[in-house]
Amino acid sequence: MGKRIGWGLIGASTIAREWMIGAIRAQSSNDVVAVMSADSERGKVFAQANRIPASYTAIDALLGDPAVDAVYISTTNELHKAQTLAAAAAGKHVLCEKPLALTLEDAREMVAACGGAGVVMGTNHHLRNAASHRKTRELVQSGAIGMPLYARIFHAVYLPSHLQGWRLNKPSAGAGVILDITVHDADTLRFILGAEPVEAVALSQQAGMAEGGLEDGVMAAVRFDNNVLAQLHDAFTVKFAGTGLEIHGSAGSILGRDVMTQQPIGRVTLRNAQGETDIALDHENLYARGLRAFVAAIRGEGSPSATGEDGVRSLATALAVLEATRSGHCTAVRFQ
Repeated sequence: MGKRIGWGLIGASTIAREWMIGAIRAQSSNDVVAVMSADSERGKVFAQANRIPASYTAIDALLGDPAVDAVYISTTNELHKAQTLAAAAAGKHVLCEKPLALTLEDAREMVAACGGAGVVMGTNHHLRNAASHRKTRELVQSGAIGMPLYARIFHAVYLPSHLQGWRLNKPSAGAGVILDITVHDADTLRFILGAEPVEAVALSQQAGMAEGGLEDGVMAAVRFDNNVLAQLHDAFTVKFAGTGLEIHGSAGSILGRDVMTQQPIGRVTLRNAQGETDIALDHENLYARGLRAFVAAIRGEGSPSATGEDGVRSLATALAVLEATRSGHCTAVRFQ
């Protein structure tokens, strides 16, 4: 069973309430023992509603709580770096939301700080934990479609009204669809293909939801170092499209439908010379599976499903896509 692990939530967020508290409590000998919110009343209400013993308004107070062994950071993006550095200095393990930071340099500093402190760092790229994505990866790596040639991701969704805040109007927090959704696509393809993105071209759209010139839609093409070309379509403004993931190879295609989602749903089909085969999927809660891997890493057994380095590389890809939309030029993905 192992030592009890107490979690501190840095940010009284929607994702913490809807997904992460339950995922933490689904792990043996794990519980949420504290929450921090700069808004005292919000923190107190959040703590009471979610049966969390302690509520703090300052990160130093939460990190000074001896019951806290690990933190989950889900504040706005511009705060991630300072909060991660503080947690590492306090000897707390860190699971951070994506994107890790707003710049590659800041993200690298975060990973280095956790490594130097000897604490586990993970990026909360939940899609890696989807049964659909794991099975697609297995099929690709087993040679089921021959040589991978192309990929397509359909991740154009409608941002729910309760999330239509800073993501649409606060550039200083890393708002916009690219740092919110494209960063997930990048990690998904790195995971499935076992390859690294090399360069990107992209066009963005402002369709009336985002403000101040921020993009609420994007179409991008990314080349990977195994020569796969990937097409990405991400948006906050599309209500009825559904999501999907396709990998096309020299000997077959993998078609995933309704798979770019937080929910443990979706279907995967293999299409080749023998016809179409529906692939059996063992669905489970994506966040609970991710927490299981993170807790095992704390106990010295393996690594998080998405490491800090994975978070750096997905951020680097998203930043290249963002730069391509601004420059109108093909942009190299820079990891250093």
